[in-house]
Amino acid sequence: MIDSFKGENRFLSNFWPAKVVLDDMTFASVEHAYVATKTLDMLKRKEIQSVPTPGQVKRLGRTLVLRPDWDEVKLGVMEDLVRQKFQHPELAKLLLAAGEQELVEGNTWGDTFWGECFGSGANHLGKILMKVRDELA
Repeated sequence: MIDSFKGENRFLSNFWPAKVVLDDMTFASVEHAYVATKTLDMLKRKEIQSVPTPGQVKRLGRTLVLRPDWDEVKLGVMEDLVRQKFQHPELAKLLLAAGEQELVEGNTWGDTFWGECFGSGANHLGKILMKVRDELA
């Protein structure tokens, strides 16, 4: 099992630099595009597009007024963005090299939706990564 997206497995993180496209806008990482999708305000999306680091983008995302359908669309958005990320051949190769290992976005910051915190959580990001890996195989 891979239970941390750090070190040699950092490429699994949404913070990993990999260009993805959302509504004809190119973003530097999945995190950038995911946070931009939280709002329908195109000026805010442009602002997010230009933020230098994924960590800064994540912090900015906490201040956004969420689009009304956010809870209904966020899983599909993440799946689309992760799928795009692993269309980059070097990243696809790394994901496939993980073999059949279970992928768990383990964290200590309490994210039990996208990952697991201290062994508890839905691990939606890990499940999406494994789905995309299966598609690539």
